[in-house]
Amino acid sequence: MTSDFATVVSVPDDQIDLARAALLFARDAYPDLDPDAYLGQLDAWADAIRPAIESRQSDPPFERLNDLLFDQLGFRGNQIDYYDPRNSYLNQVVDRRTGLPITLSAIYLEIGWRVGLPLSGVGLPGHFIVRCDFDDRVWFIDPFHRGDVLSEGDCARLALKATGGLVLRRASLEPISRRQILVRMLNNLRAVYTQREMLAEAQPVTERLIETDPAAPGYVRDLGLIHFQLGAYRQAIDLLEAYFALEPGAHDTQDVRQVINAARTEMTRWN
Repeated sequence: MTSDFATVVSVPDDQIDLARAALLFARDAYPDLDPDAYLGQLDAWADAIRPAIESRQSDPPFERLNDLLFDQLGFRGNQIDYYDPRNSYLNQVVDRRTGLPITLSAIYLEIGWRVGLPLSGVGLPGHFIVRCDFDDRVWFIDPFHRGDVLSEGDCARLALKATGGLVLRRASLEPISRRQILVRMLNNLRAVYTQREMLAEAQPVTERLIETDPAAPGYVRDLGLIHFQLGAYRQAIDLLEAYFALEPGAHDTQDVRQVINAARTEMTRWN
């Protein structure tokens, strides 16, 4: 049975409803979550700044959005507990007014798009920001740091600090797709759960990664390995064999084959 999330991400990239998709994968952790309630909140916030944006009372064009989110609503980056899983769930970021660079950027983008601002996401190494292309000018905005406006040099220094030494390539300043934003959000969350050995929580996140990016066989392998660690050996074998079918020349064939053999041994032991 196709999940609601899979349906939302099955469309062409420019038609993906980023906020709805993020809220739907959050429902794996918060089953009672009502996506429409949060989407309605984003609509209301957009309505609050629409007159100023449409009448061009804002200079730069995103000034009113910055004022709304950071001065009036108090959104901020969570620098105290950066790796709290709640920072990756859009509903929690809306409720708590704090989150990761990418989730704060997603909220910034969704409100901006609703009022016609020409915004896009930019996936700097180690940090996510927003780009605004307006009247032949380009601005880079950092929602994690209360909407700071960054120069290209600032972006390079930010990436250098976040990665511990990686030099920023100019291509990293270009917009990325909505699907890529979702993949990055999900990978952040999966990393938190796997590092904490919370494999039951990592499982649905990995399933959403497969639905978002079905052309990436590595997620099928990773889900198989999670099932193995959780003791679901039949599912692990099926997924790891599917990985081989998707990636016949996989570089890790020997290691994955060892896991399959171990799963078969465990199944024999219990049967």
